[in-house]
Amino acid sequence: MHHYFGNKDKLFLAAIEAPADPADLLPEVLAGGRDDLGRNVVRLLLRVWDGPMQPAALALVRSAIGSERTAKFLREFLVTQVLRRVVGTLDMPAREREIRGALAASQLIGLVVGRYVLKLEPLATASPEWLATTIGPNLQRYLTGPIELPDS
Repeated sequence: MHHYFGNKDKLFLAAIEAPADPADLLPEVLAGGRDDLGRNVVRLLLRVWDGPMQPAALALVRSAIGSERTAKFLREFLVTQVLRRVVGTLDMPAREREIRGALAASQLIGLVVGRYVLKLEPLATASPEWLATTIGPNLQRYLTGPIELPDS
């Protein structure tokens, strides 16, 4: 694996035929500053999911629902390669960043399952810009807005 792909994250990107490494896309998400993170993350997620990687990514999501091993792999990738990079730019304690990242992940996973797996209307046919404008503020609240942190 190391010889051909370098590490398991690169293997994952190759397996789902990802159009780009999330690390390369981070500047695009951060371009609008802290106040646009929610909308920018949704825009990027939809652009990537509406692209050529969709069939492989859908297969992975479906597999993750029934397989703890696949779920762990997808979870680690989502957290380490995507959300940790976004919340890592926020000036707050590490525990709070972790909680906010998990909340953001729940919103994004819900969007993916609703739009691409269950094909819930109007999510399935809505424009990416409408979804970014509608879902982005909730994601923004998870990332930077007021939330109550759990006790432990």
